[in-house]
Amino acid sequence: MVKIANSCDHSYDGQFFYAVKTTGIFCRPSCKSRCPNKENITFFPTAEEAKCAGFRPCKRCQPDMINFDPQMDLINDTKAYIQANYMENLTLTQIAQHIGISPYYLGRVFKKQTSKTPRSFLEHIRVRKAVELLINTDRSIIDICYEVGFQNASSFYHAFQKQTQCTPQQYRKDFSYGL
Repeated sequence: MVKIANSCDHSYDGQFFYAVKTTGIFCRPSCKSRCPNKENITFFPTAEEAKCAGFRPCKRCQPDMINFDPQMDLINDTKAYIQANYMENLTLTQIAQHIGISPYYLGRVFKKQTSKTPRSFLEHIRVRKAVELLINTDRSIIDICYEVGFQNASSFYHAFQKQTQCTPQQYRKDFSYGL
């Protein structure tokens, strides 16, 4: 049973929980924590029983949460960071450093979960903000380009046209006519 407790096998999650007497922590069978000594492990059928026995939930695998998905937490943190900082010149390395993982892993997980790269998500946010400014202000297109975080007009026009199928000028013109 100790081997099962530390095999990081998700198929055993929900069937039992294991607690470590020396640390006072209980975990899911899929937890990536270090393998405890066999004599220090106690097994519980439910998280509630482990809590009642005086053990606290592991902060890594969060066994007290029903639908814990660390990859979705990572994606949500990444999206929130991008949305809060879209006006800055963000790189994948900066985003990954803020989240606390490698750029390669972030790019791979983000693409797997959202079907977009962090860069394309960032561009989507910027174009959406540019559309709002085109509709609600009379600022020049170049001012809007830099205000939403694009570093040059060429990348702004390319991303805008890719997402809206028209240029910023056409978009503003068509919207002002109510099309």
